[in-house]
Formats: sequence, C-alpha cells, structure tokens
Amino acid sequence: MNKENTIYRYLLLVIATELIAISVNFFYAPINIAVGGGTGIAILLEAVLKIPTAISVFVINVIMVILAWIFLGKVQVKRIIIGSFLLPVLMAITPSFKLTDNPLLAVIIAGCLYGVGVSLLYRINYSAGGTTVPPMILKKYFFINPTISLLVIDMSIIVMNVFVSGMEAFLMAAFSQVITTLVMQATEAGLDLKYQVEILSNEHQGEIKEFLLANYQGLTIYNFIGGYTQEKKEELLLVVDRQEYAQLIAQLHKIDPDAFIISSKVMKVHGGRWGI
Repeated sequence: MNKENTIYRYLLLVIATELIAISVNFFYAPINIAVGGGTGIAILLEAVLKIPTAISVFVINVIMVILAWIFLGKVQVKRIIIGSFLLPVLMAITPSFKLTDNPLLAVIIAGCLYGVGVSLLYRINYSAGGTTVPPMILKKYFFINPTISLLVIDMSIIVMNVFVSGMEAFLMAAFSQVITTLVMQATEAGLDLKYQVEILSNEHQGEIKEFLLANYQGLTIYNFIGGYTQEKKEELLLVVDRQEYAQLIAQLHKIDPDAFIISSKVMKVHGGRWGI
C-alpha cells in the first residue's frame, strides 16, 4: 500500500468515526435514544447511571478488543483496534448538546450520519468495534450468520429503550435504525454505482461493435454457441458509469430496436480506467 493510499484510508477513518461521534453527541444522546451498537449501550448507561458515553464506549471497546484477541486472533484485532479507540476519543472531544428540539428530526439526521459513517468504515475495511465483535466470534465457532446475530444484538439494545425512556423512544430508535440501514445501502451502492451491459444482436452486431469501440472503453467480446440454434455468436460486454447508461441504451435501440440487452448494477469496479 503506497503512502498516499494509506493517508487517504486514515483520513476516511477519522471522518467516518467523527460522523458517528456527531450523530451520538448532537442527536442520540441528548434525547436518550439508544440505537444498536456499543454507542447505544453507552447512551442507556448514561441515562440510567449518568456515566459519560465516551467512557462507556471506551470500556466496551476495550472488552471487545480483548475478546477479539482471544477468540479471533491478531488479524481481526488489527481491523478494529484503531477505530475502537478513536471513536471514544472523538466522542470525548466533540461537544455534546441538543442541536434540535424536534426528536423526529434528530433521529432522521442521526440515522443518516451514522449510516454514512459506518459505510465509510466498511469501505476501507475498518470497524469502530463494539457489537460487531460478538457476531464474528459466533460465526467462527458456531457458524451463525453474522448479519442475523448483529441484528438480534442491535434489536435487543433498541428494545431496552422501552424500559429506560419509554415506548416513544423505542419507536424512534427503531425508525432511526431503518434509516441507517437504507442510508448504508444507498451509500455503498451509490458511491461507485455502474452498469454492466451485455448486448446481443442478430442483424446489427457488427454495427453495434463499431459504435462501442468508437465511443466507449473496455469493450469485451465473448464467443459462445446459441443453445437452440447451435450457431456461433458474439456477446458484447462493457461497464459504464450511470450517467452514461441511459444514452447508451437509447443509442443501442436506435441501431437495433430488437437488440437483446441485459443490464445489471455493479457497486464497485477496480482497475482499468476507474483506477483502484
């Protein structure tokens, strides 16, 4: 990994972790709404025992790092240790106050910020620790799907809102968790979203090929045999940015209205003209 790439990854790590810290300090904690994760547990502890969230997150993450070291090994610990200690530090130095008196607006904004932050961490293969560790342990030793176990853990934390802050807090937390999930999906798919397009034409394959070679990069040609006709044919494949997609399809239909086109969304492309 070169120096520039390392700096970029660490910069994203700080930005992502700070977004999580802001979502907690400005929105979740001031109204005692506990979503999933170690930060959710910390918010509950602050509401009940008046323990500062930064301290609780630090203690929780230390415990999780120790568990990861014992049960998962050094490789997994390296992925979570930096974020595990960076998050409570940023939470401690980031001011904490109620930015809005509207709780619905607060959980919407917090859910968006939290979702973007976690997505950025996933993007650079880091973690802020917390409740992401137990699912990895359960997967390794009991073959339990980590997505399911993490959902169960987070929902258990969300349910605790009922006993600490009431039913409305529980509903707000659940709603915010949905927003976080949708934002994560949109962020992961939206940053590098491209389309993979496969094209077959019985009468105008040569014309389409010339058009693609003249206007696009990265054209791939596959030779295959038709299942019913047993004839040798060519399939044209290329990947385009989403802003190019509509124009490409329109032009293909102009060349051959009967062209057979298969399009699929591609979240990430590495190498070629898109770089790493």
